[in-house]
Amino acid sequence: MITMTSIGFIGLGSMGGRLAGRLLAAGDEVHGYNRSRERAADLIDRGLIWHDTPRELAAASDITFSMVSDDAALDAISSGPDGLITGLSAGKVYVDMSTVSPGISVELAARVRATGAAMVDAPVSGSVPQAESGTLTIMVGGEDWAFARVAPLLAKLGSKVVHVGGNGKGLILKLAINISLAAQLVAFSEGLVLAQRADIDPRLAAEVMSESPIGSTMLKARLPLILELPEQAWFDVELLHKDVRLALASGQALGAELPSAHVADAIFSAAERLGYAHRDVAAVHEVLDLHAGELAAGELAAMSDARALVASA
Repeated sequence: MITMTSIGFIGLGSMGGRLAGRLLAAGDEVHGYNRSRERAADLIDRGLIWHDTPRELAAASDITFSMVSDDAALDAISSGPDGLITGLSAGKVYVDMSTVSPGISVELAARVRATGAAMVDAPVSGSVPQAESGTLTIMVGGEDWAFARVAPLLAKLGSKVVHVGGNGKGLILKLAINISLAAQLVAFSEGLVLAQRADIDPRLAAEVMSESPIGSTMLKARLPLILELPEQAWFDVELLHKDVRLALASGQALGAELPSAHVADAIFSAAERLGYAHRDVAAVHEVLDLHAGELAAGELAAMSDARALVASA
């Protein structure tokens, strides 16, 4: 008799909800928890088994997933009497898909290991469309046996699933990717602003730029959003800014200079201050186009310092 693996998913927001939905659509038994039950109503209608606490969910699941916004949210679902750690036991695997501090994740993995379970960090590269289509890139850090146990499930969520090393290594690679994502957005946006100032049609300029050698998959996918900023974000400014700052902290700890991350940090600081925190990251273009003169002294200083670092390299 074949026993179905029970899967738990904590954090059913715009990304986590879509990933849990893919597992449900594949016929898996999926248990769910979210801070707001209302966000999970559609999934419950589709067969998701609701739990009132992360502890209850982890106790009922062989493999527990989570995808939350930041370090504080991760601590909230993992710690305390109702935290998921209290529901873990020997042989279970916990998969955290959040983008959080690698150091915090490594510490949490040690606490999980003390229960007899194992933890892997499995952050993703991609946004809402890739979550819906199952074409995310997933970088995994953790023990070999734990990765082998969860790899078939991750393959239902991403088109590329790679084990990159021990705990925390998946997160380091994700942050490395998001440095480039942020820097590309800034560079593309300022290039587009330059073309606009010369009275070149912005749609024509954006099309030519995106079809040139600089046109990455990410830029091509976001081009419509850059030209017409949507009300609904795929990936908002506040979250990418958080990732850039996590990368800077990791770079400092590892002795890596990250000048483009410093520039992105300054631009995203300005974007948040100007009211774009929860708009899509494509808002970088609007910030540089309409608000460049409103950059604060500290933001300009950070950009100047980063440029000086590049020049001296």
